[in-house]
Amino acid sequence: MKRFFSILLCLSMILMMASCSGIKETKPSAEAFVVGFSQVGSESDWRVANTKSMATAFENDDEYEFLMENARQEQENQFTAIRRFILEGVDFIVIAPTVEEGWDTILAEIRDANIPVIIIDRSVAVEDDSLYLTNIGSDFLQQGKLAVEWIENDTPSDKELKILHLQGTIGATAQIQRTKALEDAVRTHSNWKIVSQLYGDFTEAKAYEVMTTYLKTNRDIDVLYSENDNMTFGAMRALEEAGITYGNGGQVKIITFDATKEALQYCHDGKINLCVECNPMFGPDVKSLIEKYRRGEAIPRHVHVNESAYTTQNITQDFVDSRAY
Repeated sequence: MKRFFSILLCLSMILMMASCSGIKETKPSAEAFVVGFSQVGSESDWRVANTKSMATAFENDDEYEFLMENARQEQENQFTAIRRFILEGVDFIVIAPTVEEGWDTILAEIRDANIPVIIIDRSVAVEDDSLYLTNIGSDFLQQGKLAVEWIENDTPSDKELKILHLQGTIGATAQIQRTKALEDAVRTHSNWKIVSQLYGDFTEAKAYEVMTTYLKTNRDIDVLYSENDNMTFGAMRALEEAGITYGNGGQVKIITFDATKEALQYCHDGKINLCVECNPMFGPDVKSLIEKYRRGEAIPRHVHVNESAYTTQNITQDFVDSRAY
């Protein structure tokens, strides 16, 4: 009997020590299904909307616990967060990768821990694509083709066209595919020329910096092909400071990708010529895929979200006002 009470006393002391040291379970209850999400960062309005969509999909559902780590656009930060998720024993991991390359080892570690993975937004380039269940996001190449088609329809076949290309994070799927669409088109149009490719890293500040420097010595531009809205906003400010007009009736026609509410307003007002949509609101779709997996249902290898392209002629103020991001 004394031995029994000694054991109880030891257990009580262990529990008290755990409580005092701040130790807590990963799961709020034995029933919770824990989802760990490694997000690229918060570099753009699109990314902020994507994060909100993901969090909202899970936050009011007691069946789930949603853990998110912001990588601040560094792949190494993502690796650290993912290994933390593995140690914590999460039930599912969702990754929005910074760039496509370099994921084989970490995904193998996740598989060895028997944790399923969904890749969202961008893609990963791995030798074994069974390392993840599915990829959900945009068809970035199709987005680029929509932009190219607009340029073709807007430009006389005999007019020389000087295109300034503002690129996002090099190696990210959006950058790779949007760049490919433009470069492929330039190769088939002898009158099109990319006058320069500037690195804007998908941020407004970087785009403003490189555009300001470029425009000090180069002002002969017909089209700005900018790979996301925030870079476009920085470029617009640089154009204004350089005294170069843009938009409908201006010297420079602007093509931008994402179609956030602010960009659509500029498009409606005639300051941006074309907004190609990149829909960030697929948190509910990710949750639906996870629930299908939990029920043992088949999951498609790739899921593309629905998207469109907008000009001043085909959007209304009511549509802009109704935009959720």
